[in-house]
Order: sequence, then C-alpha cells, then structure tokens
Amino acid sequence: MQPVDFTTLTATCSELRAQWLPARLEQVYQRDRFTVSLALRTMKGRGWIDLSWHPVAARICVGDPPPRIPDTFTFSEQLRHQLSGLALVSIAPVSSWERVIDLQFAKRPGEPALWHLYAEIMGKYSNVILTAQDNLVVTCAHQVSAKQSTVRPIQTGQPYEMPPSLTDAVPSLSESQNRWQSRISLVPGQLKGNLLKNYRGMSKALVLSMIRSASLDPEQSTDSLNPDEWQQLFQRWLYWLQCLENSKFHPSFTPEGYTVIDWPAPDAKEAEPANESNSSVPSSSSSVQEILNSYYTGEINQEVFAQLRHQLTQKLNNVLAKLRLKANTFKERLQQSADADTHKSQADLLMANLQHWEPGMKSISLPDFETEKPVIIALNPEKNAVQNAQALYKKHQKLKRARIAVEPLLAAVQEEIDYLEQVEVALSVLETYRNTQDLQTLAEIREELIQQKYLDVPDYRSTDKNAAIEFHRYQTPSGFELLIGRNNRQNDQLTFRTANDYDLWFHTLEIPGSHALLRLKPGTVAEETDLQFAADMTAYYSRARHSEQVPVVYTEPKYVYKPKGAKPGMVVYKQERIVWGRPQQAPA
Repeated sequence: MQPVDFTTLTATCSELRAQWLPARLEQVYQRDRFTVSLALRTMKGRGWIDLSWHPVAARICVGDPPPRIPDTFTFSEQLRHQLSGLALVSIAPVSSWERVIDLQFAKRPGEPALWHLYAEIMGKYSNVILTAQDNLVVTCAHQVSAKQSTVRPIQTGQPYEMPPSLTDAVPSLSESQNRWQSRISLVPGQLKGNLLKNYRGMSKALVLSMIRSASLDPEQSTDSLNPDEWQQLFQRWLYWLQCLENSKFHPSFTPEGYTVIDWPAPDAKEAEPANESNSSVPSSSSSVQEILNSYYTGEINQEVFAQLRHQLTQKLNNVLAKLRLKANTFKERLQQSADADTHKSQADLLMANLQHWEPGMKSISLPDFETEKPVIIALNPEKNAVQNAQALYKKHQKLKRARIAVEPLLAAVQEEIDYLEQVEVALSVLETYRNTQDLQTLAEIREELIQQKYLDVPDYRSTDKNAAIEFHRYQTPSGFELLIGRNNRQNDQLTFRTANDYDLWFHTLEIPGSHALLRLKPGTVAEETDLQFAADMTAYYSRARHSEQVPVVYTEPKYVYKPKGAKPGMVVYKQERIVWGRPQQAPA
C-alpha cells in the first residue's frame, strides 16, 4: 500500500485550507481503532475530514459520512468533549518538511487557538494528539510509554514534543545542479536509493515517478548517467519543488497507486508546473481528497475483507468438522440400533426352542420361524437358555432406547450442519474483494455468526441496521429483474419482505445456496428463457456452482415458510416445480 508522503500531505492540506477554513466542528466520530472523523460545516456546506493513524494508511483527507453505528471509543469522546462547537481556524505544518499537521481550534475565527490537534502522518509512528494552550497532552490516539520509546514517549499530562529533527539535506530551488548532482552521486549506487537517502521529503513512490518521467531506470547506477540524463532528471526535480511552492497539484491514479504530480512529457524542456488550462491530467481525474479517500478506503477494505474472510472460513471449517464428526458418531450408533430387532427375534427363537439347549454351548443353530433357514445364535456358556434369551431382550431394549435418544440428536446436528453449509456457500461466492458491498456482506455474515453464538467477539460493534441491502441484481432475457441474496440476512429479507404475490422464488433442490426472486408485474408471465436464466443464476450462487446441471425448484413466495425457531435463511416450501440450472452458463 502506498503511504502518504510529504508531497501528498502538502497537496491535501493545501486543498483543505482552501475549502474548509474557517469551519465549525459539529461532531466527532471514530470509525475504527485507527480513524477518527471530524464533521465540519462552512458557509458552503458540511463534510467529514478523516484523521487516520493507521500503520500503513495514515492520512488526512475528506472522507465519506460514517455509518449509523454507536461510537464506543474513548478517544473520540474526549475530542468531542473538548472541541465540539469550536471553529477550525488553521491547518498548518508545524515546521518545514515535517509530516506533522497542526489543526487549531478557537472559539471563533480571528481569536487565539484554544486547542491544537496534531496529526502525525509518519507511517507506523503515526498518531493524533490533542493539546491545550499550555502544550500539555490532553489525549492521544496512541499513548507511548517510556518503556516503548526512550526517544519520544507520549503520555497524557506531559508536554507535547516534536518528533526528532530530520538530518537529511533540505531540497531547495536555489541549489545548483552541480551541487545537487554531486550530493546524489557522491557514493555510487542505485539512482532511486541515492535520491531517497540524501534529501528530505522523499518517498519511494515520488522517486520512482520522478525518475520514470525522465525516461530513466530507477535501478541504474548513478555512474551510468550522462550529462543529458542528469539535466533531464534535474528538470523533474525543479518541477517537483515548484509544484510544492506554488501548490499546483494534479492528482490521478497510477497502476501502482496514485500521484499528485502531473509530470511533464519526457521531451519537455521547461520545468514549470502545468496550469489548469494546459494540464495533461485526464478529464476523469478528481481532487486530492477524492483520490486519497477512494484509494485508501479501497485498500483498507481489501485488507479487512481478506482478514475477515479468512477468520470466518477458518471458524466455519472448524465448527463443521466437529459437527460432521458428531453426526457420524450418531449415525454409527443408529446403525448399531438397527440390529435391535435382530436381537429380539433371536431371543424369541431361543425361548421357543429351549429343549435344544445343552449346558456349555457357545452357540446354537435354530431354524427361522418364517424361512426355516438356520440362524446361528451366540450364547454365553455360563448361562442357561433362558438367561441368554433375557440378555438378548435387554440388548434389544437398550438399542431401542438408544435409537429413540439418538435420532433427535442427529436431526439437530444435521439441521445445524445444513445451516452452516448455507453460510459456507455465501462465503465461497465472496472469493475476492470487488466493492464495498462485498465487505458489508461479510460483516453481515460475521454479525449473524455472533448472534448465533458461533463467534465470541468481546469488542464487537454491530453493522449499520439502516444500511441499504444490495442484492445481486440481474436482468432476464425478457427484461424482468432477478434478485439474489448475498447472505442469510439478505435471503430472509428477499423471501419474506421484498417478495410479492406475483414473483417467483427459486432455490437449489436440497443443496445449500442463495435465495433468488424473479420480479414479475401483475399480468406478466415469465417465458421459458426467463425461468432458465433464473435457474442458471440460482445454481451459480449455490454449493453446486461447479456442476454441469443442478436441480432448481421454484414456487410462489406464499408457499415458502420459515419454521418456528429456524435459523436465518432456512425455509421450507411446497407446490414447487423443478427446472435444471446450468451454473456454467451464468458467467456468460
């Protein structure tokens, strides 16, 4: 993930100052353990500014409105208590070439600042710290004890200290090319590495883009550059410094991430920042705020998605393995109970032929009552015939009682397995992160498993109940809408709240999968192609998605019922019809 460097921080603060100063702080909300959002209102409107101290995605930028979930974090509560209603009057770096931004709050614009909110955007050392006028730390996102850092501990009640001073050279427009070139090439090495370690404000993304814009190889040695190549690179260097000085930034996405510099073409001779009129940035480019919010939201969501999916998959696999083992044990005991009637018939046969028993017999062969075929009965030589028969009767009763006791236990375990396999299918469809709906679907599955007591999460925060449910949406050949649930919560919503009397409900026959709903208007009839399309898609969103043909049932929603006490997504139905789905046709 590309970190926010000095250039990006300068660009975003330049935009924030132009758009959000002065502003009144109306609300503080902490999204997660790394991000707090400030609701600001100006004469032009209202928005949210995110301050993040994430180890690899620390940033400050305008973000999306937070979800409607209660905020239970202490840090945001302290910020809210001290800053609510005050005016944000300044967004300024604390010193040149430092990635520390001072957000100053006063009673009203033009008055002295009462509070300083320092946003330290420094990778894994990032932090957000609130101090009063006396420069004492009131609260911070992450406290650092003296044991954790002897260089710079951060504790409430202690004076706020700046990060250790940088020792690298300061970039300057007044520096000559000879001086600049000699500093970079003093110790021969890779071009990108020498640029990184000799000047402040450098980052890997900036250096790579700067070198490539000059048509040079970042891996090549500084000894291999000719005078023209040095000149070309120096022009890019000056261009970058002029962009910083004039606050001329043109953000856009790149294959590796994003950039806020619109580098001139390789053959450009003048190193001047492009004006709005002659900028070569594509027309689809956005503001720095939009680029940063989109990039980091997507990257963090993708990271959270992968972690959460792994957690849920691992938990499901463990629980299902235990349940299947338990089910197999119950089935074995039922198999043993199937011999109960055999023991009773042997006992009856022995009692009817007591005269054939002789002392010391270990087995006896007697003709069956109906077939008259010989039946060999094992005997205990220490017991007589009647005692052996009684032992067989006792064994029959014991096995009969076991069957009565085990059958409901097996049914309960099988019902639990069926439910978790339904959840497993919803997870299997979510193989990779594509959009925020995928992450919301995972969060809903996680919440469902917590509610069903399969997951124990002490610091759990429920999902936004007011968030719009985004079903999978498709259009059939005749133009009808087909809705498919992404998880059990959506399946229940689809079947029992969204469906009306004219729709058709689809599900794979005795195979875990999603519920599907073919939306029909009054007086319309689905064609065979529509039914086939719905069956194909239903089969695709099931456990049998890799099969050639899958039986799919469909019926009217009024014939679909939820048994009392049933788990989410589990239903029974009647008056169904069957159509064979072809999941392999669904992607096409």
